[in-house]
Amino acid sequence: MSIKKLAELYVSFFKIGGLTFGGGLAMLPMLQREIVTDRKWCTEEEILDMYAIGQCTPGIIAVNTATFVGFKQAGVIGGIAGTLGMISPSLIIICLIASILQNFINYPAVIHALSGIRIVVCGMMINTVFTMAKKGIVDKIGGALFVAAFILACFTPVPTALIIVCAGIAGVIVNKFGRRKGA
Repeated sequence: MSIKKLAELYVSFFKIGGLTFGGGLAMLPMLQREIVTDRKWCTEEEILDMYAIGQCTPGIIAVNTATFVGFKQAGVIGGIAGTLGMISPSLIIICLIASILQNFINYPAVIHALSGIRIVVCGMMINTVFTMAKKGIVDKIGGALFVAAFILACFTPVPTALIIVCAGIAGVIVNKFGRRKGA
């Protein structure tokens, strides 16, 4: 582990954390581009696994993913560098915004700008869902699992973490059944 690698982790995640709005899910497109496409620190399959685990663990998915990627690249210290890089911009921005927002929150231009940002973030999130679905849904069983999870998440009060745990259990069961059938 080198200081250069730790600095790369910190700066990459600082950039992601500082240039995206809308929370962890809104950061996913930028995470995917930076980690998979540009840096090649992970494959698309690995980042999908990290997203899934990040969703199941406490905390924000983008911060969890930064921790996982940092750990993969440089161990515990790398995980800390990735995490600090991801959260530093938010801390700085929140402190700045909190100190001045009350003076500007009721201006129509600010209200309209935030409204526009929310719309774009939704579009970016939909793009990420399609990109992840192309890699994650590989067969009919996966498609059925996707539909079931979508219905449960959107139309029932079932906690997201429980849906993910059940999907993991279903994946294990389907994998074991498929191996026996093929043997």
